[in-house]
Amino acid sequence: MRGGADPASTPADEAFDAAVRRHDAEVAATGLSIWVGSEPTFTDRFAQSPPWLNAALGGDKEQRAQALLAGLCERFSNGLVLRSEGRRYPGEEAPRWNLGIYRRRDGAAFWRGPPDPILAGPGPGAAVDLEALAAALGRALAERGFADVAVIVPDDSEPQPLKADPSAQTSARVFVLSTQAFDGRQVARIELPPLEGVSMFLGVLAAIEQASLACRLPALILAGHTPPVDATVEFTTVTPDPAVIEINTAPSVDGEHFLQRSRAIYAAAAEQGLAPYRLYFNGAVADSGGGGQITLGGPSPEASPFLLRPRLLAGLVRFLNRHPALTYLYCHDFVGSGGQSVRADERGADAFDELSLALDLLQTQPDPPPGLLWRSLAPFLCDANGNSHRAEINIEKLWNPYLAERGRQGLVEFRALRMQHTPQRATALACLLRAIVAMLADDPGAAPLVDWGRELHQRFALPFYLEQDLAAVLAELDAAGLGLAGAIEAVLLGDEFRFWGQVALPGCTLEVRRALEFWPLIGDAASPEQGGTSRLVDASTARVELRLRPADDGNAIWRDWQVVAAGVKLPMRPELDARGELQVFGLRYRSFVPALGLHPALGVQAPIRLRLRHPEQARDHLVTLHEWHPEGEAYAGLPEDLAEACRRRGERVTVRALARDSALTMRPAPARGLGSYCLDLRALFQPDTPPAVET
Repeated sequence: MRGGADPASTPADEAFDAAVRRHDAEVAATGLSIWVGSEPTFTDRFAQSPPWLNAALGGDKEQRAQALLAGLCERFSNGLVLRSEGRRYPGEEAPRWNLGIYRRRDGAAFWRGPPDPILAGPGPGAAVDLEALAAALGRALAERGFADVAVIVPDDSEPQPLKADPSAQTSARVFVLSTQAFDGRQVARIELPPLEGVSMFLGVLAAIEQASLACRLPALILAGHTPPVDATVEFTTVTPDPAVIEINTAPSVDGEHFLQRSRAIYAAAAEQGLAPYRLYFNGAVADSGGGGQITLGGPSPEASPFLLRPRLLAGLVRFLNRHPALTYLYCHDFVGSGGQSVRADERGADAFDELSLALDLLQTQPDPPPGLLWRSLAPFLCDANGNSHRAEINIEKLWNPYLAERGRQGLVEFRALRMQHTPQRATALACLLRAIVAMLADDPGAAPLVDWGRELHQRFALPFYLEQDLAAVLAELDAAGLGLAGAIEAVLLGDEFRFWGQVALPGCTLEVRRALEFWPLIGDAASPEQGGTSRLVDASTARVELRLRPADDGNAIWRDWQVVAAGVKLPMRPELDARGELQVFGLRYRSFVPALGLHPALGVQAPIRLRLRHPEQARDHLVTLHEWHPEGEAYAGLPEDLAEACRRRGERVTVRALARDSALTMRPAPARGLGSYCLDLRALFQPDTPPAVET
């Protein structure tokens, strides 16, 4: 890492680093190697152009990605830039670009040839003699004993074989030479064929290095197939995705290396004005617009903990079923059965029953082989359409025979993770997942699946109950000797971005948080908006969580406060957390009317107005939760930082004193809208009428 370029450490960082090292020691003591990779995504949070809002390509995205790659190369020494072909999605004219860094894990140099023009800087536009380069490369490959290869220049009618036997050309590994424009000059480009194994690949690179130096090339573009990797080398790529630039990181051997890598990546992104989050005008905070998935595996497919301990994966499915916090607490805004990280038990009763049977059948196998493990669980670890990329646990790269080059890697990907705002937060999640896997590897358990029913999307929509569930997970890890230190737990339990605001009342405080909402898919397949790789959802429903706590100087009278929404007294639930007693409940409402969505007869129900009353208080209080500026004014611009966003959220919670209305009549709660954890105001069919305010 470059001296002085990245933020200096603080005492909090040092405590966190020590906690991560302790976690690594505890995992290592189990005898398992649990490697961890991630896919952080960054955006230009001030840009309002399509490439930074919803499009994968266009604008300055590729130029920003190249600058980001250069920053990564400075931080990860002795890396070689390789440009491999990216994915091509339906409706796209060509595959997406894919910029990569190939390097030895020990940081040792292995390439002394000309740099990629991204790293070379400006230079003269000298002509490139492709014929001379082809001849030099042919000689260098032959000297190293490479047979069945050919070097061709597309303008030539015939390839230049490097073996006398002409029959070998039909199965030859073909190196294609051309030139590519970069910053107004022509640069030599070599397209690499598929190469088996790291040893062969490094041998080919040595031949290319020899040839390019002999031809005095100032810069060189290397492209082609994805290079092979093993425990000695790594490959990190920078690719485009809708609204973001995505970095597919090489796996780290442990949490400490993951933290170092993450800090370098976040710093390189910040250097290019790219952020891991978005701030909206009203102060709401969201992730970058992409995901922040984490992948676990081993130094090789055969050494993956999921293949070394074949009961582990089934135990993991059971464990995540029992602990919805691991699905929802760190997830995208779009969750549920139609979301981006569907739980295995969100696909209906039939799928749930079949999954239970599949797990029981695996339990009867003393040592299920990888193929049986994958075939048994892959049908359930996907969404209702069979898409494993929209599953909470993705095992398409565990032991999948249908992905020829990528399917059998022993990997398990956790997709119910938004892009985390700091490298510490990302590392805390990596440590949490590694600790869970290490615990289950020793004792996966065989407890039956929990059929949560409606409670899954009622109770666990509220942050309070997700935090309580996470506390139970942390307690299990403690009991297994794999507990996470306080510095890591504090990061995991931070919920400052869900926090909306609070109101001080006589003897108590009302806290307001954004809760989860499970947006449904729009089922009109005939509409023009529904199709391609995206899916239309109705995002007009919102949910908030209310927490009523005694003030520091409060007394027992705080329990007698009543919270009334739309004339309905909320049945606040008495609870207990680390701070003491409190009461909790949720409210669900329509925050806007979509142009295309569900319930066209239902109007908007925002802002939310809450009447708080107490039998011993002379006045009631009107608390209003505004979706926008309380005066309806336009904001001057996006928040400059997280502190400004927090201030804007807080000012959207207003309170006014009301004359006490002793004759106020409560309306009965709608049977359909009132649950054990939440009142759905949409069941009242009309927005609340604001109460009279005494002036």
